[in-house]
Amino acid sequence: MKVRFTKKEKIFLAILLVACTVSAFLNIRELKKTPREEVFGNLGKRWVVEIGGFRLNPMTIFVGVGIVALLVFVAYKFRRFELIPSRGQAFLESILETFYEIVDDAIPDKRFVKPTFVIATTLFLFIAVSNIVGGVVPGINVLTDENGAIRKVQLFSNLWPAPTADWNTNLTYALFVLIVSHVFAIKSKGFKEWLKGWFQPSPIMLPLNVIGELAKPISHSLRLFGNIAGGAILVYILTYMTGYFFAPLIFWGFFGIFVGLIQAFVFSILAVAYISSQLS
Repeated sequence: MKVRFTKKEKIFLAILLVACTVSAFLNIRELKKTPREEVFGNLGKRWVVEIGGFRLNPMTIFVGVGIVALLVFVAYKFRRFELIPSRGQAFLESILETFYEIVDDAIPDKRFVKPTFVIATTLFLFIAVSNIVGGVVPGINVLTDENGAIRKVQLFSNLWPAPTADWNTNLTYALFVLIVSHVFAIKSKGFKEWLKGWFQPSPIMLPLNVIGELAKPISHSLRLFGNIAGGAILVYILTYMTGYFFAPLIFWGFFGIFVGLIQAFVFSILAVAYISSQLS
């Protein structure tokens, strides 16, 4: 099958290729002036601001809000599906149809198929776009000192920081899924039946059941965090070893698109599985 791109798609791909190339050359120039100890000493450091006792990552918030705005714009653009779909509409329809079939097969109480479908699809779209933006698109890199103060702001010298590479983002979504699953269970079974489930198959299992439920959001969030944050560090090391030339395009494409989409799908499917297990 022959793939054809529209004029706008060709322009977008050309701009992205130029940005990646510029990013590679900027990194080469920067690495020539930076000692190896400083390069790997700053690995994994984040720009953190403390406000009223709370530690915030401004770049996570900034990129996350930008992704939400992008998804809202796309949703508004395709708010009305045409009878003869465009390629964009057909692509969205295929995603929605796939997730709806998965959710419809997994959820036993059909009253909760639609809300679960909305939750799973929303999570998938946000996480997928976040992983792609943080794995492919060059952006702003903020370097800080030991006290967290901004030392340097670099443009196109690194990729955008993915919100999913911040454990706070993933843990928030995982806790949301945990709470929603139990709320749905109470509505479906009733409070007494839901409460009785904590003591099954024997009252002595209550502590283990509580630990098992608390472990769900931890494993759910750490799986995504480890793959995205670990992948970013691995790409950084590999591109440093290869001199930031042609290799970054290959590494960024693999970890940003392939691995990023798989992890978004896995996170959403696990959300469906957790909700389904509470409704069973």
